[in-house]
Amino acid sequence: MTNAVSMQGVRKTFGPKVAVEGIDLDIPLGSIYGFIGPNGAGKTTTIRMIMSILFPDRGELSVLGKHSAIESKDQIGYLPEERGIYKKMKVGSFLKHIGRLKGLDSHGLNATVMQWLERVELTEVYKKKCEELSKGMQQKVQFIASVLHDPDLIILDEPFSGLDPVNMRLLRGLIDELHTSGKTVIFSTHVMFQAEQLCDHIVMIHQGKKVLDDTIDDIRTRFDPRAIHIAPTAGLGIADEIGQVDGVAHVSVVEGALEVILREGMDPQTAMGKLLAAHPMNRIEIKKPTLEDVFIEIVTGGERGADAEQLRADLLAGENADSEEAAS
Repeated sequence: MTNAVSMQGVRKTFGPKVAVEGIDLDIPLGSIYGFIGPNGAGKTTTIRMIMSILFPDRGELSVLGKHSAIESKDQIGYLPEERGIYKKMKVGSFLKHIGRLKGLDSHGLNATVMQWLERVELTEVYKKKCEELSKGMQQKVQFIASVLHDPDLIILDEPFSGLDPVNMRLLRGLIDELHTSGKTVIFSTHVMFQAEQLCDHIVMIHQGKKVLDDTIDDIRTRFDPRAIHIAPTAGLGIADEIGQVDGVAHVSVVEGALEVILREGMDPQTAMGKLLAAHPMNRIEIKKPTLEDVFIEIVTGGERGADAEQLRADLLAGENADSEEAAS
């Protein structure tokens, strides 16, 4: 067995809606894969099929060498998108109960629970009822529940949703440790930079279809920089004039600067020279493409305009919703 998960031609519909269409995917053992895409792209449906919560209408799927996750359930740790805990149970009792359900011996289980609570900085909640915890604390308890039994395959659906930046960093560190120890990790997120920080392989999903399946390094090699950020001495109001410079395809205001998108084939260094010759600059720099940039380029076919700006706004809306949830 070389793959933790294999999918061939997997399709899933809900009535007339096609949620996942024709996905082929091989996830090697010991890898860390990020499923990325906007909310509603098909990431959760794909994960639920891997977990045998849903079954494909068509196609083949295997998990840890078995025909379904059901046959490998004790080797899998799963954090679903919909969080759920036994609210009336105390945290320690809840985690020990989950551990026993996963086949752990009661002897030494309490020590294992305490070790994990210490790792997520929650030792003080051991005797508290789950309902007394904040959403972020509950989420960390559920993360422990998904990895307590030392699974070989760990699947995390939107694990960072609703966490504040400090706890996001803590969870990223734990996921990285698990991967380093040899675990296969799959997680989904609509926040691209999280996948960029953690993953060695990215699967982009859009409208139920896989649009990219590659390593981070290969993605960065394939998608050369096509954007330059500038701060003209004359201010941002000269965007239209900048748009007339030879080699410029599109100009927009991004993060207090002008983002200049170059035409296909235009060398960034040459373009910088043309921009400097046309207008004095306070700042000019090549912008390395992010996963968000790559996603938008793939989906829009490289065209910059209203569609690209709307797609970027949709991705940002999902991030803002997470921030509001973490602050509540």
